[in-house]
Amino acid sequence: MADVEFADRAAYLPSADALVLADLHIGRDATSNVSFPLGERHDLTARLSTLTDRFSPTEIVLAGDVLHAFDRLPEEVHDTFADLEALAGDAGATLVVVRGNHDTRVDELTDTHAEYPLADDTVVCHGHEEPEGSAPRYVIGHDHPAIEIEGKRRPCYLHGPNAYRDSDLLVLPAFSRFASGMVVNDLRGSGFQSPLVTGTDPLCPIVRDEETDETYRFPPLAEFRRLL
Repeated sequence: MADVEFADRAAYLPSADALVLADLHIGRDATSNVSFPLGERHDLTARLSTLTDRFSPTEIVLAGDVLHAFDRLPEEVHDTFADLEALAGDAGATLVVVRGNHDTRVDELTDTHAEYPLADDTVVCHGHEEPEGSAPRYVIGHDHPAIEIEGKRRPCYLHGPNAYRDSDLLVLPAFSRFASGMVVNDLRGSGFQSPLVTGTDPLCPIVRDEETDETYRFPPLAEFRRLL
């Protein structure tokens, strides 16, 4: 995974010139019981704009759970998604949408894929069901991994060499900052919803410090748990 660059809960794959992010959960703001707006639209668009400026990808791949609500598309969802499409177009990138388990109505917004092969043969899928065929690397979302270090919960990536079908597996944190994270410190394979994660011991946490722009790579959870 040395060829992958990480920033703000997203991953940039230089070999495919693709920026991948998962679990935007657009519409969580509109369906929230909180009367004060969460600022979802500005948060998602501003952060994606910063990422496109940083990496200048030719493709931006949304790896599932683009939407939050299963049963409706509030007007705010249309507006936010239109902003993301416009942002990608202005950056000269193609926006690709992969369906997740929440995305029962995302086809009303754009064309979608069950899974998407990148130019380097990496397959991007949401992770709620197993992909077809085989690939040297899979990038998924779905479980919103997070890790607690010194009492502080942080979103994290999980990298498993040869972890699924003898291929590399990269699990992304939720791009939405309003989605709760699933703490992986003490989880075993059965704690994950994704069928692509069959065991956690070989998974290596990757944690970002956005303030210092540093990426920290930790040993596999089997070893790292003893240090937490």
